Amino acid sequence: MTHPAYGELRPVTPLASVLLARNPSPMTLEGTNTWVLRAPDATDCVVVDPGEDDEDHLRDVAGQGPVALVLLTHRHHDHAGGARRFAELTGAPVRALDPSLVLGSEALVDGDVVGAAGVELRVVGTPGHTSDSLSFLLDGPGAAAGAVLTGDTILGRGTTVIAHPDGTLGPYLGSLRRLADLPRGTVVLPGHGPDLPDAPAVATAYLAHREQRLGQVRAALEQLGTGATARQVVELVYAEVDETLWPAAELSVRAQLDHLRT
Repeated sequence: MTHPAYGELRPVTPLASVLLARNPSPMTLEGTNTWVLRAPDATDCVVVDPGEDDEDHLRDVAGQGPVALVLLTHRHHDHAGGARRFAELTGAPVRALDPSLVLGSEALVDGDVVGAAGVELRVVGTPGHTSDSLSFLLDGPGAAAGAVLTGDTILGRGTTVIAHPDGTLGPYLGSLRRLADLPRGTVVLPGHGPDLPDAPAVATAYLAHREQRLGQVRAALEQLGTGATARQVVELVYAEVDETLWPAAELSVRAQLDHLRT
């Protein structure tokens, strides 16, 4: 799927549209997806992940308002770095699992249901990429199928980094199992990359990938010795991967080593 031009609002479902932030990188793919949510007849909107502190992007998003509420999937700067400035621009409260990110409201917890702009969002705790990662199940009028905003727990392309030491593999596997149990046809609205048609299928594929990687790390330890460093494992397991991605891979390998050694 081809992404829209930067600064253009792209409708994805009857309730969700996306604005792509201008922050492409190996870690963010084409950039951060900022989601704008509203019922078809609503004048205001909910914004999920306003993105970095990029004035042009934040003003583009604010221009889709009025903004009733801002939600954050997790603390990383490419999702939450501009939240304070965005709140200044719009006057909207900001809610997240991490209380330090909350502005003008209260922290979210797993199981919360948030309603605004004619839509309903159920909070699903999905730790692993980070300890504070959340997903949001989206529902509202005109939605023929469910949708889930996954932040960096599931991406539209590729796989997620376990951001060790804040991110941990055991909870991440549990989060993927929660998403794999969603109804078939639940649309994935990710933090990076294109939207995907079936959350359970993607989550199941992610689980298989993680099991494969764990097997490769076990084999590497047998070859290198149980005291091998994460970097040594990366050089063996990720030998065919672009070296620019090795620092991110090393974070995930550290999480895998912790998981195997505990």
